[in-house]
Amino acid sequence: MVDDIEPKDLKQRIDNGDAPQIIDIRNPESFEEGRIPGAENVPFGELTESIDEYEWSDDIVVACPIGQSSKQAARLIESYEGFDGKIANLEGGYRDWDYELEDS
Repeated sequence: MVDDIEPKDLKQRIDNGDAPQIIDIRNPESFEEGRIPGAENVPFGELTESIDEYEWSDDIVVACPIGQSSKQAARLIESYEGFDGKIANLEGGYRDWDYELEDS
């Protein structure tokens, strides 16, 4: 089951050194402009074709602009045959992320 995680809770986990694998499903241009620290870019459009090419951890948070497509992506990852962990959707997505972003 895909849970939701609030931005403040994800930020706290990052700050405490307990960050999950963060998957950012936005397009590469948006990702390069700024991303949650430690996030890796897996554009949503490429996810279905390349899902088996990624190393999935057993603790994942998926992020998108407003938290809608990331929920769909999280469900897709969760249903992947090789996945057997916890997965969460970043509630409100980048729209509700009020913390510093990394850039290139």
